[in-house]
Amino acid sequence: MEYLGIPYSVRNTPVLDPDFIPFGIWAKAYLVEADHPIAIAVEREDGLISVRESFIRGPEFAEANFRYVERLVKFTLWSKGGFRVYLKGADDIAEKLAAAYSPDGERWFDYQFVGDVYEKPLEVIACTDETFPAANESAKAIGGHLKGCRIGFDAGGSDRKVSAVIDGEPVYSEEVVWFPKITEDPEYHFNEIVTAFKTAASKMPRVDAIGVSSAGTFVGNSPMVASLFIKVPRERRDEVKSIYDRAGAEVGNVPLVVANDGDVTALAGFMSTGEGDILGVAMGTSEAVGYVNDEGNVLGWINELAFAPVDLSPDAMQDEWSTDFGVGCKYFSQDAVIKLAPRANIELDPELSPAEKLKVVQALANDGNEDALNIYRSIGCYLAHTLVLYSMFYKIRTLLVLGRVASGDGGDLLISECNRVLREEHPELASQITVTLPDEKMRRVGQSVAAASLPAL
Repeated sequence: MEYLGIPYSVRNTPVLDPDFIPFGIWAKAYLVEADHPIAIAVEREDGLISVRESFIRGPEFAEANFRYVERLVKFTLWSKGGFRVYLKGADDIAEKLAAAYSPDGERWFDYQFVGDVYEKPLEVIACTDETFPAANESAKAIGGHLKGCRIGFDAGGSDRKVSAVIDGEPVYSEEVVWFPKITEDPEYHFNEIVTAFKTAASKMPRVDAIGVSSAGTFVGNSPMVASLFIKVPRERRDEVKSIYDRAGAEVGNVPLVVANDGDVTALAGFMSTGEGDILGVAMGTSEAVGYVNDEGNVLGWINELAFAPVDLSPDAMQDEWSTDFGVGCKYFSQDAVIKLAPRANIELDPELSPAEKLKVVQALANDGNEDALNIYRSIGCYLAHTLVLYSMFYKIRTLLVLGRVASGDGGDLLISECNRVLREEHPELASQITVTLPDEKMRRVGQSVAAASLPAL
């Protein structure tokens, strides 16, 4: 196989997507003969800086060079976060990237997202050895506090879950369907959250703390960008930024901590096993990712891999929100199932919601329908090859797969197919990474219990 003049090897392709070009595998092939050093640094809040060194090829590979660096920068931005990109050793590429990451450029969504999160414009700066910044990383502890009467709230795109937790044991849990992603009025979101908080509070003698697991990118407790609030008008963003703190005040003046749901997933894995280096991938409405290191700490990265590139195919599906092609949310979410259904000769009623379409495919898979099972085989193959890429950025000992896409017989097949492809094509990763679904012990800890553990008393 070849892409932009670079030959690469993939023996196992997704059965329903043979044109899939895994970015990580292609990047490794591209780097074999790359010898011109470059370096990328991304600066985020509080002077924190992530640095990545790499190489590019000679000028005869100009198109491949730009594609490699542009996708590498994109993945770095969406995994680590930041508002300023420094590029050393490729001034011509830096100039093109600066034009792309601008209000009118191809990556206008990324530019706008960064502005919303950090309230600063995204910059791309060409650097010399003298002006290139040094790395400055900082891990921090997250959660693990179990004492007291706590509320754990998990804000999903299709349902909201809440638990009343006393000394680490859930005494009440409920799951309620809601419609945050299609509702413009932030008062709807506020009232739903308050209702959940008060319901859990009524099941305990008191409330000592509230922890929230929510999709989105946060500064403190403020969701700066979150798909849950995608329909809320920009002029009402301030109401959204304070929504969890305001909802908590309705229950009492107690500590409240909000964290990205992916990080809470990884925390739940650490709490249940005592082992770190966990990458949690929740395949639900979108792809939510979180990570804790070997000490169970988060790195302060945004881990928004739903928008990070995984497929270089010119025919890759476009994400409607970010307008980019081949990004994670179309491979590791219910969108992936819906995308692959027509290729599996499965017709889905267009009047059904995405969650309802997923249920149709899951029912077929549970009945042993081979067409439906091929969808999960394809997603498992996607995941195995994408681990080559993810392991370039994260030290992974456990990949924890969660979310409604991974439930039922299809989820089991997804995991087994991923492990099969790892063993056959990436044995070095197969020996290092355990790819698994949550076991019963982790299910007892659960997302809402992990969320409840976020605040310290």
